[in-house]
Order: sequence, then structure tokens, then C-alpha cells
Amino acid sequence: MSRGRVSGVIYRVGMDRQTIPCDVLIGADGRNSKVRKTLGFETQTTSPPMDIVWFKLPPLAHRRGPDGGGGRARNVHLPHRHLLGIEGLSPEEISILLDRSETYVNQNRRADKTTPLLHGRTIINLFFEDSTRTRTSFELAGKRLGGDLINMSVATSSVKKGETLIDTAMTLNAMHPDVLVVRHPHSGAVKLLSEKVNCAVINGGDGSHEHPTQALLDALTIRQRRGGLSGLQVAICGDILHSRVARSNIHLLNTMGARVRLIAPKTLIPPEVERLGVEIFHDMNEGLRDCDIVMMLRLQRERMHGNFLPSIREYFHFFGLDYEKLSNAKEDALIMHPGPMNRGVEIDTDVADDVGRSVIREQVEMGVAVRMAVLELLALNPDNGGNA
Repeated sequence: MSRGRVSGVIYRVGMDRQTIPCDVLIGADGRNSKVRKTLGFETQTTSPPMDIVWFKLPPLAHRRGPDGGGGRARNVHLPHRHLLGIEGLSPEEISILLDRSETYVNQNRRADKTTPLLHGRTIINLFFEDSTRTRTSFELAGKRLGGDLINMSVATSSVKKGETLIDTAMTLNAMHPDVLVVRHPHSGAVKLLSEKVNCAVINGGDGSHEHPTQALLDALTIRQRRGGLSGLQVAICGDILHSRVARSNIHLLNTMGARVRLIAPKTLIPPEVERLGVEIFHDMNEGLRDCDIVMMLRLQRERMHGNFLPSIREYFHFFGLDYEKLSNAKEDALIMHPGPMNRGVEIDTDVADDVGRSVIREQVEMGVAVRMAVLELLALNPDNGGNA
């Protein structure tokens, strides 16, 4: 049930549960009909007796479709109105998002990349911070799904005139958008906004809190190369303290069965971060030993209010990724970076451009696919007024 009306059915295959949203539900389950009892319909005696039609439901559609991906998402339901973070998502929910994203990887490599799935839906990009990859990929994702996309520039909006975040939310809500994609410099701002609007809200990064779609595209990149995440040893290196990317990746990787190491100077490690189930290293050579994935982070100097580092040169010497430090990881270890890269600060140019091991360009490609999947699953969610 959703908002007092029937919105679909739930069935089980073994231990897995599948939800199928629908517009019309036909109860053909006999005189003791569960549908009839649930809706309070009166039982009527019929003659001749009612026939019961038996049929098989397909296996979980989000596992594999005819194109080798997740199939169409019309019978895949993500039980969340918003995507505010990775924390709290189950392995099954993360798998739904990644499986759906895989189908868009294939679609985006075709000549015709568009589908009218979100025709008539309005998506607003509301970015209070500068962005290239996230904003552009959300814009491209919305257009490829057939949606109407608006980029709202905060620099030319009423926010510059003193309008509060809540007033901005109320103003946008009155326009009846279907999805808001929000990036904000303060942690928790996106959640606050989601409580004031009636549409789906996607967190495009809030302060140092979370960046869920970045973690999903990183996971999809790894899965495309390694086939899965469980059992992998992943090293996240650099400015952990100020990184929302690190937090989202820690939650996702731990949830999906990977082992996570954090490598950084003591000044760039958050206090009590061990509670998240990670190992802490302050030496790159030791921390990278036998790692499958090396995930570098940008040094976020714009968020540093104080002396965190002696110098950029010294930082690169001890914590910048070069071939000498990389030799401690496995021979086929993948190199990742969320971008934008500071070459010669976090990572050596030759390592970043290593065509055999660097998947940084693939991360950008996976970003569009992931954001298409997220937009689709949230925009068509019955809880958001969608018609899945």
C-alpha cells in the first residue's frame, strides 16, 4: 500500500523478496482471495464456481535481463524515496542499483543512447558548490532518459539575495519537480531539504558527509573489472578527513564484503574512524601491501582551515602515488581517483595515465550509467508519485 492505495504486489523466491509496482491489480486467487480480504471487498457467491488461473512469476528481474544486465526496471523497486547516502542501504539494495546501472553501460555505448523512460518528468540540478563531473553527468543522464532537465545556478539565484535553504526548497517544491539533485557545502543540508519537498532528492555531495553516486560508480567500475567486490582489499589514500567520497566508499565496500584500509597522515584521519570497520595506516608502502584496489583522493585544500601539512612537496613524497609505492600492491591492482586530479600532488602523471591499470576514465563513464539508474529508480518510485 502507498498513500492509501494499492501500488503493487510482493512475492518471494526462496529468501529473496521482489516488489512489482503496478497500476492495475487483478485478484485471481479464489474464493478466499487475499486481495479481496486486504481491500475489504464483499464475498459474492458465483455459479459456476470461480476458476483459478495458475501461472509462474519470473525470477528476480533485477538479477539479469535479456541484454545481460538487469532488464527493464519496471518491475524493480528501490524502497527509498531519496538517495541521501550509502549508509543504511542493504547489500540487496546496492545490488539493485549496480545491476540497473550495468544495463545503461551497454546502452551508452550504442549509437542511440536515449530512451523516453522519464518523458514528462522534471529534474532540477541545484548545486551550491562548483562541479564538473557530477553536474554534467546528471545532466547527461537526465537527457538520455528523456527527462526535462534544469540547471539552477546558485550564483544567479535568490540565494545570493539572502534566501534561506528552506525557502529555496519551498519555492522549488511549488514548481512540482520530480527529482532534485543537490550539492551543498554543509553536511546535512541535503537531508534537511529532502524533508521540505514532495519529490525525490539525490545527494550530489554534502560537505564532508557523503557522495553516494560516486561510491556507486566506483563500485560499478570495480565490478566491471573484477566481477565483484566481496573479498577485495581496497586502500583509500589521502585526505580522508575532508572526503565525502571516502565515507560513502567505506560504507559501500564494507556492506558488500570488501576489506578497507585508510592511508593518510595522522592530521588527515578523522577521529575514531576505526569504528567504521577499517584499518588505519600512516605509511604508504605498508598500507598498499597486497591491495587489489588503490583509490586516491584529492587533497581538499579549500576545506583546510589550519596547518594540516608541512608542504605539498613533502605530502607527495610520502603519500603521493608513484610506481615505487605502487609496487607494494598486487601486480594487477587497479588505480582509481574520483577527480579532479592534482597531478604531482596526489598522484604521479605516469601512474594516472597507465592504460593497463588506471581506470580513472572508466569511472567517468560509469558515472553517467549510475546516475541514469538512480534517476530512473527514484523518479518512477510509486512513493514519489511515479508510475513504475
